[in-house]
Amino acid sequence: MARLVLKFGGTSVATIDRIRNVALHVKREVDAGHQVAVVVSAMSGKTNELVAWCREASPLHDAREYDAVVASGEQVTAGLLAITLQSMGLDARSWLGWQIPILTDGAHGAARITGVDGTALIEAFEKQGQVAVIAGFQGIHKATGRIATLGRGGSDTSAVAVAAAIKADRCDIYTDVDGVYTTDPRVVPNASRLDRVSFEEMLEMASLGAKVLQVRSVELAMTHNVRTFVRSSFDDPAAPRPGTLICDEEDILEQQVVTGIAFSRDEAQITLRRVADHPGIAASIFGPLADANINVDMIIQVVSDDTTTTDITFTVPSSSYERARQILEDLRETIQFSTLQGATDVVKISAIGIGMRSHAGVAARAFRALADKGINIRAITTSEIKFSVLIDAEYTELAVRTLHSLYGLDKKPAAEAKAAS
Repeated sequence: MARLVLKFGGTSVATIDRIRNVALHVKREVDAGHQVAVVVSAMSGKTNELVAWCREASPLHDAREYDAVVASGEQVTAGLLAITLQSMGLDARSWLGWQIPILTDGAHGAARITGVDGTALIEAFEKQGQVAVIAGFQGIHKATGRIATLGRGGSDTSAVAVAAAIKADRCDIYTDVDGVYTTDPRVVPNASRLDRVSFEEMLEMASLGAKVLQVRSVELAMTHNVRTFVRSSFDDPAAPRPGTLICDEEDILEQQVVTGIAFSRDEAQITLRRVADHPGIAASIFGPLADANINVDMIIQVVSDDTTTTDITFTVPSSSYERARQILEDLRETIQFSTLQGATDVVKISAIGIGMRSHAGVAARAFRALADKGINIRAITTSEIKFSVLIDAEYTELAVRTLHSLYGLDKKPAAEAKAAS
């Protein structure tokens, strides 16, 4: 007997029929003798509707009341799934975040989990054999007793945090895809599903544009070593596919140099020309941006020939572009730059793989391949297991396909794969 956490996203519970399908997945695991906790998102589209109502009521609404409203979506799903499971003869009950409790900090709308007490859930497993259906995306700020939500994708984080708290054998994240792919199959049709991905690789993929899992959920899984599967809720509940296991690097026997190619269109480039080059200039630029909660990436500094001025280029999320421009324009005299140039028609392409640690020239091959396709690189960043390039958005698909093929990630045709085996 194992202890499992199953998480189902909004598309998986979008209708009553789909909730019945989810219930069959849960029943399969219960019938196998496992103790099961289920974490659910709001029904597809419901959170957007609730957010719109808050904005219609008042554009400058109280974040605490916003959380009270938007958290109701998950409450509805949890109750409906519990009712459906009961109709199938299973002992099930719904749990809200505060009832467990899932404790958070006070950053309403984007709270972070500070602790989960799994005692009550374990007792319900052990004494009653009960299925716990938990409303994801929410917790309680202990100091105020107010509901706090975790931000978009927060149900993933809820599931992993609960799995860590109850010492689950695994956490299954059910989505509308059957695992993690080498890249987006809509861009590269012969992308292949990965059997296993390391926590570090998944963390990079999630932060660099892959939308399979929320970044915070991967961080928690890595910290607490929670074996996490990405699976499809649209599989036949009687014969589900295995999905992709996200695990410790030591559990992966064969490590490819590059595991996947990710891309993010949510990028904007800012260049400050002829900035006075003196100590503290970087702090005067990036400090105010940090104070405004604007994330900065891909910083490049080029010193002029006379060494008195410098050009500084960096990227910000496209949603923060106008705010960043305004902040920098207001600080023009302090920073002492001559002109500010910007671009929003850019995309960040990244190659990720733990095998990069032991192989030289991985990025150089990519630069050469992109150049051969006539693709200009605006900026580059690297780390131990990934590199990213900023390019013009019009070359997105060409660049992704070029790198996907370059590193041998294309799925082999069935006949070729059979012959190779």
